[in-house]
Amino acid sequence: MEFRCRLGTTSGEVIEGNYVAQSEAALRRELEDKGLHVLSLKPRLGLAWVSVGGQRRKVSRHEFLVFNQELATLLKAGMLLVQSLDILRSRLSNPVFKSVLDDVHEKVRSGTALSDAFSAHNDLFPSVYTASLMAGERSGNLDAVLRRFVAYSKTIDTVRSKTISAMIYPVILVLLSVVLVSIIVIKVVPTFADFYSSFGSQLPLSTRIIVAISDVVRANFYLILGAIGAGLVGGYVWRKQPGRGAQFDRLVLRLPVIGASVHKFTTSQMARTLATLLGGGIPLVNALEIAARSTGNRYMGQELEIVAVRVREGQGFASTLLERKTVPDVAIKMIEVGESTGGLTEMLNSLADFYDEEIDTEVARFVALIEPAMLVFMGVVIAGIVLALYLPLFQLTAVIGNQ
Repeated sequence: MEFRCRLGTTSGEVIEGNYVAQSEAALRRELEDKGLHVLSLKPRLGLAWVSVGGQRRKVSRHEFLVFNQELATLLKAGMLLVQSLDILRSRLSNPVFKSVLDDVHEKVRSGTALSDAFSAHNDLFPSVYTASLMAGERSGNLDAVLRRFVAYSKTIDTVRSKTISAMIYPVILVLLSVVLVSIIVIKVVPTFADFYSSFGSQLPLSTRIIVAISDVVRANFYLILGAIGAGLVGGYVWRKQPGRGAQFDRLVLRLPVIGASVHKFTTSQMARTLATLLGGGIPLVNALEIAARSTGNRYMGQELEIVAVRVREGQGFASTLLERKTVPDVAIKMIEVGESTGGLTEMLNSLADFYDEEIDTEVARFVALIEPAMLVFMGVVIAGIVLALYLPLFQLTAVIGNQ
C-alpha cells in the first residue's frame, strides 16, 4: 500500500513524499535504515491502490511504453539513472504509476538495482520487463534493452489490436441480428397471431412454428435471461477455479478455424518474448520460465514450464517442443534450425514475424468471408420470419379472390 510520509533528514531538512511498502512497520524500518527520522506516516486511501472489483488499478500500457522510451532516450544521452527517474516521475499524472516510480527512485538512489526495484511491483508490470532490466544491467547496455522491450511490446500490441479491430464488425452484426430477431419474435409476431386468431382458420405450419416459438419466449422471457446469466456466471466461476483456466485455454486451441489462429498468435508471442530475453543475455531456461508466466494462454504456459524443466535436465529445446506438441510443426522446424546453427534468437524473431503475417492474412480472410455470410444469414432468417407471418394473408387473399 501507499503511505504519505513527512521525514526529517540528518541535516535538519523536512521532506514529504509518497512511498509504497507492504506495511507501515516495513516502511518505517526501511526509512530509519536510510538515516531518516519519521515525523508522520499515514496510509493514502483511494489513490494508488484503489480496488475495482477486488483488483488493483493498472498502469496503462501506453503510459508505461512512453516512460520506457523516454528513459532509454535519457540514458542514451548520458544522464544518470537516478536523475532520469527523478525527471520522469515528476511528469506523471497517474497516481498509481507515480507512487511506484517514487518508490523505485528511492530504492535506486539507495543502491538497489533497477530490476529489483521494479520486481517489488511485479503485479503491475510483466515479468519479461524485469527480466529485460536485469539483462541490461548485467550487460551494461540498459538503454538498448529498454528500446528492445518497447519494440517487442509495440509489436505484440499491434497484432492484438489489429485482430480485435477486425472482429468488431462481425460481432456488431451478430448482436444486431439477435436484437432484430428478438424484437420481431417478442413484439411483431404476437400482433399477427392475435389478428389471425380472429379468423378461426388453421394457420400454415411455418406460421404455427413461429407463433409457438414467440409464445414460449414471451412466457419464459425472464427465465431465459436468468438461464443465460447463470450460464455466464457459472462459466466465469468455473474458469476461476485452480487449473480450470488452463483447461479452457486448451479447449480454445482445439476449436475449428479459430483455434489454429489463436495457437499461432500464442506461438508468435512466445517466440518474440524468448527472442527479446535471449537477445538481452538471459539464459534459455530462465527465458522459458519467464515466457511461461508471460504468455496469455495458460495451457501454453503450463507446457512451457514443463519444457523449461526438460531443457534444464539437458534435453534439446526443439526436441522437447516436438515431444510435448506445444507449438505447430513449422515452428518446431524453424526452432530446430536456429538451435543447430546457433542463431536461435534471430530464428525466433523470424518465426514471430512469419506467424504475425499469417495471422493478419487469416483474420482478413475470415472477416472478408464472415461479413457477407452474416448479411446473407440475417436476410434469410428475417425473410423466413416475414414470409411465415404474411403467408396466411396470401392464402386468405387467394380464397377471397376465388369467391
